[in-house]
Amino acid sequence: MTGYLALFGSAFLAATILPFYSEVVLYAMLRDGGDPLALLLVATAGNTLGAVVNWGLGRYLLHFQDRRWFYFKPAQIEKAQHWFQRYGVWTLLLAWLPVGGDPLTFIAGVMRVRLDLFVLLVGLGKGLRYAAVIWLADAVPL
Repeated sequence: MTGYLALFGSAFLAATILPFYSEVVLYAMLRDGGDPLALLLVATAGNTLGAVVNWGLGRYLLHFQDRRWFYFKPAQIEKAQHWFQRYGVWTLLLAWLPVGGDPLTFIAGVMRVRLDLFVLLVGLGKGLRYAAVIWLADAVPL
């Protein structure tokens, strides 16, 4: 049970701006005989929940949009939100990328992406990434 909590925690932290690599923990647990499906679900849940924190921080940032120091004007934000909701939301399938994925989840919060759609797209992308890691771990013996 401790290993699964460590995997969840590392996956959660890896989705934030902190430099963490949950794939290493996942790989080690696979090599120790962990159940691949359980590991996939735990890692995906932790990483997706970490991305939800980024989304929440992005949403919270909007509370400051009426401040003088806030860089963007409300009309600019509204226009960007409309465009992102229509075209950019699909980029959330790429939230698993090591470079740019975490900021993308933050931007999704600023762009007011619905949480249910966010969790679906981000969870799908991150789950597929962990499935690929599990497959590669099985295909490449050490």
